[in-house]
Amino acid sequence: MNGRFRTAPTRVAGLVAGVVLAATLAACGSATPPAASPANDAPIVLTYGTPYSPGHPFSRADAAWMKFVHERTRGRVRIQPYWGGALLSSDQSIVEIRHGVADVGLITPIYARGGAHLIRTQSGFYGGARTMPQQLAIYRCLEAREPEFANEMRGLVVLAVQGGSLPGIVTRDRPVRALADLRGMRIRAPTELLSVLRELGADPVNMPMGEVYSAMAKGVLDGVIAPADTLRALHFAEIAKYFTNLEVPRGAYPARAMNAARWATLPPDVQAILRDSEAAWEAALEHEITHALQVGIEFGRASGVTFVDVTPAEQKAFDELYEREGLRNAQAAAAFGVDGETTFRRARALAAGLRETGEVRCDAAP
Repeated sequence: MNGRFRTAPTRVAGLVAGVVLAATLAACGSATPPAASPANDAPIVLTYGTPYSPGHPFSRADAAWMKFVHERTRGRVRIQPYWGGALLSSDQSIVEIRHGVADVGLITPIYARGGAHLIRTQSGFYGGARTMPQQLAIYRCLEAREPEFANEMRGLVVLAVQGGSLPGIVTRDRPVRALADLRGMRIRAPTELLSVLRELGADPVNMPMGEVYSAMAKGVLDGVIAPADTLRALHFAEIAKYFTNLEVPRGAYPARAMNAARWATLPPDVQAILRDSEAAWEAALEHEITHALQVGIEFGRASGVTFVDVTPAEQKAFDELYEREGLRNAQAAAAFGVDGETTFRRARALAAGLRETGEVRCDAAP
């Protein structure tokens, strides 16, 4: 698929919030599908599951999506949320939604133990993409060219793709001022960073983010690769003394999905509205994540967390190692019958074009 995505920085506090509000409140025009009529139709109740609490930034974005759907369907569709893991677990939500435990829910294929090898691996190919629109644009270019993405999401209808703020390193009681300081530290990290951290002498582990607070509080973990918003959103400022501003790339991935069988039972006009809700949901996620990052930094400073910078030389060394390990991970996906290397080279070509032009151009990738 050929296309161009503009990725100029957004004024999130104003423009994105405005887009979310406008998308939520705007009346249907000729370019949008008509709102579902409540006449002669019984209400449609969809269950929504997430492992996060209602106050988490992800959940606030989810609530904005629920409001969008309610208003666009004129109350015909009602979303019944189940927060805090009441329906879905942190690491098995793909399987759970596929089997109808919830109609719609938060999914994390980057933590799945199986069945999403390419989507999990490709999240380590995004070096150079610093904003969420850039991350989503690269993901959609890759998805359009590789059928394996859809295969790994079989049984689901994806309703939102999510990027995120670039992570740093949150540590319990030892600062990381240089890459050598990671040696011997037990760090929770996403899959694509496990081999990178091992190369640096760390002892990396992969676990759902919801389990990190307890592990760090008990001293089981020395730290976690995470953005600064977690200092407040996940209360890490209570158990961590340092945040290192090492710029760790991160990618995009399908993050909200619906059970495909339940989707098939919905009237076409409702399906059209849910498709239309994707942009509003993603804009709400960008707004909430960006706002939470600023709040997290301010909260961390007020709570006594020390912010540590690394030198440009240390950042460059990390970036080079990250890219080498990304290629190795891509090649290793062949063991699961997945051509990760082609996706890797395509992603790196998109990132190179982004650095040169400020745009993600799908037609620029091989």
